[in-house]
Amino acid sequence: MDLAALKVLIAGGESLTLEFKSERRERLNDRDLVEAVVCLTNAQGGWLLVGVENDGRISGSRLRHDGNTDAARLQALIRSRTVPGVEVGVELVTAPEGQVLCLNVPRANTVVSTSDGVCLRRVMAGHGPACEPYFPHQQAGRHAALGAEDFSAGLCQEAGWRALDPLQFERARQLIAALRGDTTLLDLDDREMAKALQVVETQGDDLVPTMAGLLLFGRQAELERYLPTHEAAFQVLTADADVRVNDFFRQPLLELSELILARFDARVQEREIQVGLIRVPVPDYSRGAFREALLNALFHRDYRRMAAVYVQWHPDRLELSSPGGFPEGVTPANILVHEPLPRNARLYAAAKRIGLVEQTGRGVDKVYLGQLRYGRPAPDYSRSDATGVRLTLRGGQESLNFAALVFERERQRGPLTVDQMIVLNRLFHERRITSDEVAADIQRSVAEARAVLERLMEEGLVEARGEGRGRAYHLAARLYSATGQPEAYVRVHGLEPLRQEALVEEYVRAHGSIRRAKVAELCGLSERQATLLLKKMVGKGKLLPKGERKSRTYVAPGTA
Repeated sequence: MDLAALKVLIAGGESLTLEFKSERRERLNDRDLVEAVVCLTNAQGGWLLVGVENDGRISGSRLRHDGNTDAARLQALIRSRTVPGVEVGVELVTAPEGQVLCLNVPRANTVVSTSDGVCLRRVMAGHGPACEPYFPHQQAGRHAALGAEDFSAGLCQEAGWRALDPLQFERARQLIAALRGDTTLLDLDDREMAKALQVVETQGDDLVPTMAGLLLFGRQAELERYLPTHEAAFQVLTADADVRVNDFFRQPLLELSELILARFDARVQEREIQVGLIRVPVPDYSRGAFREALLNALFHRDYRRMAAVYVQWHPDRLELSSPGGFPEGVTPANILVHEPLPRNARLYAAAKRIGLVEQTGRGVDKVYLGQLRYGRPAPDYSRSDATGVRLTLRGGQESLNFAALVFERERQRGPLTVDQMIVLNRLFHERRITSDEVAADIQRSVAEARAVLERLMEEGLVEARGEGRGRAYHLAARLYSATGQPEAYVRVHGLEPLRQEALVEEYVRAHGSIRRAKVAELCGLSERQATLLLKKMVGKGKLLPKGERKSRTYVAPGTA
């Protein structure tokens, strides 16, 4: 790390992955240094910067070893004072104010303590990020979150075969037939089905259920007794946060999912659009998207946490929350492209054979497709953290015209991919988009984003303007006509070049001068396009440049 990179890192301020330690008054003792490393490694890892004040000012670190700071000795100290030993990266960055000791702390794949038995974890407290005690009951789900342990495969030794409900096995048979699950299971009796699904283990003369077996087939009383963390809630809230419906459930998952889906079906409303001779329903929320989101919340939750799965119906949105953060490596920024990582692998495998959950493990694609196909915003996972996955599905006014466009396109050429739907939905709402923006939206590389855009251009759904990095994309004229917005195409494609110069001139008259960045913002252009527009206006004598390069402004001719 060099000084420039260090300053960029510091500018972001302290966070869950960045901690500042001051040595302005005295040197940080070894115990406190090791505890700070343990705190970070038990959370998400990150940087420990010694020699930086809480407000981000560099004050410099003190020398630790006979007139210098020896990186190898410091690494050895931390390795020997942590259990299991933590391997940190050590860098010294020299600034005018002094040296900053930069420790790069990896995220541990197990729980780490100091050699004195102190166990801490960095969390977001009321006043900001802080190190707090990491108690044993909080550590229980860490291996599951990292994918190193499958809680659902564990045996419930206290429960026997009688803890399972024959009615739930019959429910499973009905689901297998209705959802095209593994039909070979239909010929088995309850005991053989349980063995085939690997939700029981043979011990002596009895069959002992796993946690997956209890969750799928357990009697409600046995579930409440042996798995008290299992709970789900369906709530309906008004705009002023009054709770109109507040139903809690502890039934086994096969029954519970049906109960919540029935409440969803009772509240969702539909409108219809005419596409040719066909009437197409457009619901408030896609049932398929909601079903996949619900099943993900129920089957991927952390059943070690004493918390419920919540489904909250607000006037303008649906919110689903599931205890336990994303599995290791999955984030809201890569959820579309990361390989499936079921938290409860045994439970999920049984549900797949029944046909209840997505066979490919890509249920998140259905959530996106169901939300986007009616012209609504993409699913929002941004409120998720280490304690829970939180999904928001925005409702509000659907676009019947966009839904008709999607239906007609898919009827002619087959289903749109998730990537294509994301692009068309955003263009419908925001008029134009660049390949860099598409790459961020579809969570892929810029090259892959360009490939998606080019395929849409080949179909005649999208058109492009500009070249190179300034190339922007917008919907084709026929799509604007199909969605009842022919004037929008004129604004995007034809009218804007005529108005851009007028907008710049109007701004200069009002404010005296304008910079390139303001031109780009005002006219919705890239920096290169803004440069070309300004060059064109200077050539026409409409503007006069003043200053050099980065400080250059543009004024009206004749301005002093």
